[in-house]
Parts: sequence; C-alpha cells; structure tokens
Amino acid sequence: MEVTSAQQLLQEIFAPWVRELNLQVQRCGGGEVELRLPFDRKLTHVAGVICGQVYMAAADTAMVLAISSALGGFRPMTTVALNTSFLRPVSDGDVAITARVLRQGKNLVYGEIELAGPDGKLAAHATTTYALL
Repeated sequence: MEVTSAQQLLQEIFAPWVRELNLQVQRCGGGEVELRLPFDRKLTHVAGVICGQVYMAAADTAMVLAISSALGGFRPMTTVALNTSFLRPVSDGDVAITARVLRQGKNLVYGEIELAGPDGKLAAHATTTYALL
C-alpha cells in the first residue's frame, strides 16, 4: 500500500473525530506505517500535554493502516487488546508514530506502536492484538 492509498483510507474508514486528529501518512508498506500527528492545543488537557486518549487513538489508527499494508489492502478487523505505556509528556511539537506488524496469523495480528515527541524521544509505546473479521 502506498502513502496516497493509506491517506485515502484514513479519510474513508475512520470516524469523523479520528479524522480530526489530522494524521498524516509519512511512509507505508510491508506491514509498517509512519504517521505524523500535528500538534494542536485542542489535543491537550489542563496540564498542557497531549492527552493519553489521543495517543491511544493515534496508535490504534496507525496499526489498522500497518495491518492493511501487510494484507495488501483494508480488511475489516477489530481491536482485541491495546496496551499503552506513557513514558513522557509532549506539550509542544508534532508526534511521530511508527506502527509495525510483529506477527500475522490466520485470524490474529500482533503489533507494536512507538510514539515519539519532536525531540525524537519515546513518549508512548503500545502493543496490540487485532482479530481479522
């Protein structure tokens, strides 16, 4: 799957509030995707840092695209597990998201997602399991 196809998939299959995150596909292919989450104050909470819910939504979205690239196109799937560790806050600057498929089985797909702040340091790490429908 190419970058333009992945960006189009973002607009077609995700909920309107996910599209409002304005995720930008930077690279896509072979079961891996890189996205950029543009910083926006509306994504922060009272302490001025990006909310954990934003990280989790971005991670989940990135993994759907990574799995789709591994499958050669979108196939209906559902999140079975999404475990996220928040390592450092991001209060300004874009977040780089890298999602990769670790193992693709017949019905289940396992993956991991790294979210890094503008300084390149890991801000959050997630592991996922998806069921292919």
